Amino acid sequence: MDELTGRHLLGSSTLGPSEKTFLAQNPATEELLVPAFFEADADIVNQAVQLANRDFRAFARTPTGQRAVLLEAIAAELLERKEGLVDRAHLETALPLPRLESELTRTVNQLRMFAQMLNRGESLELRINPALPDRNPLPRPDLRMTQVPLGPVAVFGASNFPLAFSVAGGDTASALAAGCPVVVKGHPAHPGTSELAGLAIQAAIISCGLPEGIFSLIQGSANEVGASLVKHPLIKAVAFTGSLAAGRSLYDLASSRPKPIPCYAEMGSVNPVFFLPEVLETTWGQLACSYADAVALGVGQFCTNPGISLVLKSAGTEQFIDRAGSCLKEKPAAAMVHAGIKQNYLQRLARQVDCSGVVTVATSPADNSRCYVSPTLLRTNAETFMQNPFLAEEVFGPSSLVVECSTFAEMQLVAERLPGQLTATVHASQNELGMAQQLFDVLGFKAGRLIMNGFPTGVEVCEAMVHGGPYPATTESRSTSVGTAAIKRFLRPVCYQNVPRNILPTELHDGGN
Repeated sequence: MDELTGRHLLGSSTLGPSEKTFLAQNPATEELLVPAFFEADADIVNQAVQLANRDFRAFARTPTGQRAVLLEAIAAELLERKEGLVDRAHLETALPLPRLESELTRTVNQLRMFAQMLNRGESLELRINPALPDRNPLPRPDLRMTQVPLGPVAVFGASNFPLAFSVAGGDTASALAAGCPVVVKGHPAHPGTSELAGLAIQAAIISCGLPEGIFSLIQGSANEVGASLVKHPLIKAVAFTGSLAAGRSLYDLASSRPKPIPCYAEMGSVNPVFFLPEVLETTWGQLACSYADAVALGVGQFCTNPGISLVLKSAGTEQFIDRAGSCLKEKPAAAMVHAGIKQNYLQRLARQVDCSGVVTVATSPADNSRCYVSPTLLRTNAETFMQNPFLAEEVFGPSSLVVECSTFAEMQLVAERLPGQLTATVHASQNELGMAQQLFDVLGFKAGRLIMNGFPTGVEVCEAMVHGGPYPATTESRSTSVGTAAIKRFLRPVCYQNVPRNILPTELHDGGN
C-alpha cells in the first residue's frame, strides 16, 4: 500500500518539503488528517509544466494503441489501490463507502472507454480527399485531415467527485487519450485521495515505458497556485469542474493571456424539471418521492441536482408538493464534502428563503454542526421567479424550488428565460407528448442533455453522453466533459496537402488507420 508523503508528484519524482503546508479535514468529525501536504508555488508549477512541455512531442507521436495500453494500465493500478483510495476518500469527504466504490468503478470505466475508442481508431476523425488532377477548370490537390494534440493541459480536481472528476478522472483520461501531457491541480479538500490516484498514474506510466513528464500532480490550498498554472505560457488548455465563480475566474485568466487558450469549465446548473398536469394527476405520489430522492441524493452535491421544478396549478400539483415535502422531511441531515461548500450552500439558500414570494414547504430537522446540512423544499410562483433572476442560480446542495405556473404558456415563458443548463427534464403522460415536444423545442437550445420521464442525477459513462451546455453551465457549449466526444477538447485538426506518402502520418496512408 502506498504511503502518503504530502509531496508533489513531478513526472516519476516527488518534490517537497516546502515552508507552507495544509491539512485535510474530515467534514463529518472535523478531525484534521495527516500527513501535512506541501503548498505549491509558482516555481513548482513551472517545473511541472516545463517537464510536460519537454515530453509533449514524444508523447504526441505515440501510436493511439500505445496510449490505450496506458489508460488500461492506469485503470489496473487504481483497482490495485481500491481499498486505500476508497478509505482515504471517505475520510476526506464523508461520502459513503458504497458511493465511493461506485465512483471508482466509474473512473476505471472512463479510462477503459477511451482506451477502446483509441483501439477502434475513431479519435482522429480522418478525412481523405485524393487528388483529382484531371478536374476542370482546376485540378484538386490531395487533401488529408487528421487530429493532433494541443499540448500540456491543466486539469483541476473537483471537490464533489474525488475520483471520477479528479486526478484520474474524465478530464485526465481524455487529455491523455488525445496525446496531451497533464498537470493536475489537486483539490485541497482531498489531497490524500489525490496523491494516491496520482501514484497510480505515475506507476502506470513507468510500467508502460512512456515519458515521465506526461503527468504531474501539484497540491495547494491557495488560489494563486491554480492561477499560475493557467497563466503559464506553455499550458495549452484548461479543464475545470466546480463553481461558477471559480470557473469564470479561470476562464477570464485563460482568455486574457497574451496567447489565449481554451478553458473548458463545467460550472453547474439548476437542471429544471417540468411536470405536466396529467402525469401528476395519475402518479403524483411516486413522482414526489423520486423527486425528493433526487434532490437529497449525495447531499445535493451533484452538478445535475434538480434545483428547480416547474408545475401547473392543479389538485395533483398540491398533492405532489405536499408529498415531496413530506419525503424530504424524512431525509436526515448529512455532511457536505467540505466547510466551504456548506457555507456557500447556506448563504445561497438563505437568499432564496428571504425572497418575498418564496415559501418554505419543508425542511428536515436541522443539524448545523460540523459540515452537516438539512434538505429543504421551497415554492414560489412564475411571476416571482422571473422578477428575481437569482432564483434561477444554482444553490449547490440538497434544496429545490418549485415554481408554480398559471398556464402552459407561462411555463413556456419561464423555459425561454432560463439560462444555460447541463440538463432539462420533462415528465409527461402519453396524452401530453405534444406539450412535451413544445418544451423540448425550447429546452434543446438551453441544455446539453434532455431527459424524458426521469431525473437528471446520474451521468452514464458512454459514447453518446453529453455533459455540457450553454453558459453558465459551461464556458464552451460545443463540448462535453463525459463521453468519448470529450477528447475533442484537446485535439485540433491539421490538413496535409500534396504531402508524399513516405512522410505522411501513418494513419493518413491509403487504407491506413
